[in-house]
Amino acid sequence: MLVVGLTGGIASGKSTASYLISSHPAQIPIIDLDVLAREVVAPGQPALAALRSTFGPTVINESDGTLNRAELGRLAFATPEKTKLLNKITHGAIRRRMVWKLLAYWVRGEKVVVVDTPLLVEAGLWKYCGELVLVYCKREDQLTRMLKRDGQSKGLTPDDAEQRLKAQLPLDDKLPYADAVLDNSSNLTVGEDERQAPEWTRTLDTPTSLALRLQVDRLVSRWLYAYSGVSGRLRWLAQWLLPPVGLVMGAWRAWKRTAAVKARLKAGTKPPLPSSKL
Repeated sequence: MLVVGLTGGIASGKSTASYLISSHPAQIPIIDLDVLAREVVAPGQPALAALRSTFGPTVINESDGTLNRAELGRLAFATPEKTKLLNKITHGAIRRRMVWKLLAYWVRGEKVVVVDTPLLVEAGLWKYCGELVLVYCKREDQLTRMLKRDGQSKGLTPDDAEQRLKAQLPLDDKLPYADAVLDNSSNLTVGEDERQAPEWTRTLDTPTSLALRLQVDRLVSRWLYAYSGVSGRLRWLAQWLLPPVGLVMGAWRAWKRTAAVKARLKAGTKPPLPSSKL
């Protein structure tokens, strides 16, 4: 089973790319770590009890037993030490739930599973992925989209947008970690011809750029092709029916791409953007 890490930055279009992948007829499952982060602190979950015992009863809403996020943030971000405690509790719970979901998909016989999180690189999870896909756009596009989305509705100012971007690892710094790049820059939307759109994308509920649809279609087709044909199906069956074989192949692939990432970081090289192939 190929575990693909999908990452990006604020207003880069990662959520749109995730939506497109999930809408593909191949029905590739997606594990959204933002969703898992909400699930692990739901009432009755061990992580919520751990937060209460660590930060006190005020982090729980008395009315319904849910997490008081504002109070938790006030307490947990007061010092670096408390922030580390918060991350230790929540990140551990999220990773455990992610592993269980991956195991469930493997038992089901899924060939490809996508793990969707904006902090894939920062959290070090990239080392455990067989492939990492980065949704990329220019920094100017991120600022423009943030202000368009949150300027009037949430009162976001240009200075606020700049500060949010500075708080994140720049997309250019994530490029060396990527095995594939989905370029969602605004200049790629000029001169689009809907007749080029893949058939499965023509009835989607959410409007998306043709350039991104074409890139996602090619990306998913490549994943499916790897398990097509007699050799591809036999390789998948061996990994699925013989767990030790699957573990060895997965570990080998993760080691191989980790070595490639380290080499790119050392040499200062980055994967080419797919713009020229559209």
